[in-house]
Amino acid sequence: MPMYMDIHEIPEITAEGVAAAHAADEEVQGKHGVTYHKYWLNEAQGKVFCLCSAPNPEAARAVHNEAHGQVADKIIEVAPEIAEGFLGGTEVNSAGAAIVPGGAHDDRDPGIRTVLFTDIVGSTSLTQRIGDEAAMVLLGVHDSVVREALEACRGREVKHTGDGIMAAFVSAAAAVRCMTRIHAALLDYVWENSEPVCVRIGAAAGEPVEKDSDLFGTTVQLASRICAHAKPKQSLVSNVVVELCIGKNLAFHDLGHVSLKGFEESIRVHAVR
Repeated sequence: MPMYMDIHEIPEITAEGVAAAHAADEEVQGKHGVTYHKYWLNEAQGKVFCLCSAPNPEAARAVHNEAHGQVADKIIEVAPEIAEGFLGGTEVNSAGAAIVPGGAHDDRDPGIRTVLFTDIVGSTSLTQRIGDEAAMVLLGVHDSVVREALEACRGREVKHTGDGIMAAFVSAAAAVRCMTRIHAALLDYVWENSEPVCVRIGAAAGEPVEKDSDLFGTTVQLASRICAHAKPKQSLVSNVVVELCIGKNLAFHDLGHVSLKGFEESIRVHAVR
């Protein structure tokens, strides 16, 4: 059965109100052939993300409409290849709310994550051409630019990958703006220096598994594969990222479905303009 993520924007939302609404969903969902699995609550932004299995978006809307009348502002279909990334990951409390890994019972997770990877194009050949010392200088430029962009866009550096950085965001739009900021900063560096730092960036949204301050799971794997598929100086994102950015004044170019290593089904990707 298809899986959907619906998004509600409700000012002055409360945890108690969402818990009651989720309980009401569970009482009526069976007659519509729908299962609401869990939800994420971001009280600061007045947003709720609900994950469900449903025959179609209309059935998912019908459950909310009958249960409490709070119909979602938008509904995103979650592709099968990343459904596991939403079903796995964080635990839920008795009310169905996703909670922060390792947090208290009422420490609610504020939202799904957008995982981002950067990769210095041709880092090995670059080192062979200009030498270890010069290559380390360029790596330092990359690290500095990416970390400044992460700080400006409220992203969290997860780890350094040797020739890139892995980061995570609660906001998909912030992740995309971070991508643009990185490329713009590196372009300025090219104008001032003879040796450019050429980077590709990829991102995907889902619910990664968190352990020891690191992230794992399908969402992370997909983000890494999307990054590897990107051309030099290009940023690519999954379809879920694009859907989460609707109304955020960000532009994308749909590249259609592409084959990525390790994923049986083709993945729809978009280039950030």
